[in-house]
Amino acid sequence: MGRKSIKDLRRQEIVKAFYKTAKAEGLHNASIAKIAEAMNVNPSLILHNFKNKDELVLALIDYILSRYQKIYTTRKDGSAIDHLREVLNNLFSRKWNALISDDVYYSCYSLIFRNNVIRSKYKDLHDSLRAWLESHLVECIEEGSIELEDPKRTANLIYTILEGAYYYLCMEKNAVKKDEIMQQYKHHAYDILKLKV
Repeated sequence: MGRKSIKDLRRQEIVKAFYKTAKAEGLHNASIAKIAEAMNVNPSLILHNFKNKDELVLALIDYILSRYQKIYTTRKDGSAIDHLREVLNNLFSRKWNALISDDVYYSCYSLIFRNNVIRSKYKDLHDSLRAWLESHLVECIEEGSIELEDPKRTANLIYTILEGAYYYLCMEKNAVKKDEIMQQYKHHAYDILKLKV
């Protein structure tokens, strides 16, 4: 794999600064001027790399996807079922929450109702997350550690539980209560797979 160009590195740096600014100020308040100020650069540098804020938002959604991929990174050794358990434990934990600010995620998400490109990006993001989980389930089926008739449907069901959990947990401020609720949802996912937690 070749090295990234200076332009690619600069664009990544801008997107990360955009994310941090959106996290601190809110997505709607994260202007190009504020991003430039956070980076200590002239706004023209940002506009040289991104035509406008809409293009930056699209790059931010790609950044969100790349961050979420980290939840699927498991140890190299171990069986397929060990890897699946690690993924499930990561999904139903604060690790997932710590990857991307809920505020930034849901602010970007709300744009799907007005922008078809953003809607398509979010759909691709969610389809990818489901496909990654499905691939873990298929590996476990091939290994003989779980039995499922339809791994795709099962992955979709587990993600429906997960997405509902995170949507609801955004409203819960008590950390202990959040952990208790998330454990309940994790148990449901394990029950679907006929596994013990």
